[in-house]
Amino acid sequence: MNKIAVRTILLGCLMMSATVFSQTGPARGDRDKIAASQAGASPIYFEVSAFNIPAIEPGNFNNELECNVRGGFPGFFEKVNQGKKVVVAFIGGSITQANFGYRLQTARYLEQAYPQARFQWINAGVSGTGTELGAFRIKEQVLNHRPDLIFIEFAVNGAYAPGMEGMIRQTIRENPNASICLIYTILTGQTVFYQKNELPPNIKGLEQVGIHYNLPAVNLGMEAASLEAEGKLVWKGTQTDEGKILFSEDGIHPTTAGGNLYAAAIARAFKKIAAAKQLKKKELPEPLITAAWDEATMVDPSALEGLDNAWQLMPTDANPNLKKFNPWFSSVFTASTPGATFSFRFKGDMLGVFDIGGPEAGQLEWIIDGKPVKIMNRFNSYCNNRYRGQFDVVNVPQGIHLVKVVLSRQKADKLMILPEDKRADIIEHPEKYDQTVAYLGRILLRGTLLK
Repeated sequence: MNKIAVRTILLGCLMMSATVFSQTGPARGDRDKIAASQAGASPIYFEVSAFNIPAIEPGNFNNELECNVRGGFPGFFEKVNQGKKVVVAFIGGSITQANFGYRLQTARYLEQAYPQARFQWINAGVSGTGTELGAFRIKEQVLNHRPDLIFIEFAVNGAYAPGMEGMIRQTIRENPNASICLIYTILTGQTVFYQKNELPPNIKGLEQVGIHYNLPAVNLGMEAASLEAEGKLVWKGTQTDEGKILFSEDGIHPTTAGGNLYAAAIARAFKKIAAAKQLKKKELPEPLITAAWDEATMVDPSALEGLDNAWQLMPTDANPNLKKFNPWFSSVFTASTPGATFSFRFKGDMLGVFDIGGPEAGQLEWIIDGKPVKIMNRFNSYCNNRYRGQFDVVNVPQGIHLVKVVLSRQKADKLMILPEDKRADIIEHPEKYDQTVAYLGRILLRGTLLK
């Protein structure tokens, strides 16, 4: 099959994925539960011993579709078998960031399975984000720590295949010996695909990327789908019949029991992959979809030369509202004076911010090559009395650009942005919202910062 045909199939999978997500996405109440999980950051490093983690048994579930071995984990197994220090990183959305979604259980299983190795664990989960932000942040939050194994989990966060390819290509280019494991979580309505022994459309799109780069992949929800079909599991609810497993309360985020099932799938995959021939990594192949995300990166605002005096460096641990984001940003550049500006030059085709929102958040005006391009509102429907990590980007033609960003004098209608059931605080404390503040954690670039 030629590359044009593969891209056509992949585009079809992505379009089908959008249809599936629009039909099966979470209801309003579930979205609120999900948003509540996105209020802060988790420490980048974690210790398994700090948690009371249930032991994971691989169990006897067997379905050939659950794990695709492909090239295996040659670098990982070489180091664990030699009893060396092994760095394992998890990057994904809220299921990865959460303590018992699968990550902690998987870490404990690996420590038990390979007691001769010394493990260091990295949690690069960021709630409510997908592979686009993942491609921007993988170098700083994962690759700079020189991982030997990386789990990538983004199937329920848009499943944007070009961003996934960008993370994979950056990893291979930075450290060809690093092993990569693609793991696919699912949401409400998708167990039916596994019950028919099929893959959900969004996962089919990601799998085309996995096949192209010969990477192992694990479908984490297959056992849960089988148990649901047997009447032994409830996918979504608040309570279950006696003897049934409750997988999730919102249709996406596993309970501890659901996370145990996800981790058991990974445990079975490791047994299967360890028994197979491990293939040495090849050189970075031609891209399947695009190489555009190869250059995605994050820049600390302190590296910018064009910040005016209205922007000040603020340590996040010095502010009670920002302290929860310290694992992502030890400090932020903040301004509260409308008209505050910063400027920079870069070569590329995309730029934006990874920042912190809240009641006082204002708007940023993006002026590129002397032309107003976008007003970026940093206040959204979940910023009522809650600070959230968030990001936004601007697309520009490929080339060298002069960028000026201004803290806008225009104010958004925050009362109208908030849903009716979230307006009590703004009505009671309007002064808290009637501000124009920005907290810049990182500048996002798909390209290179220039002097």
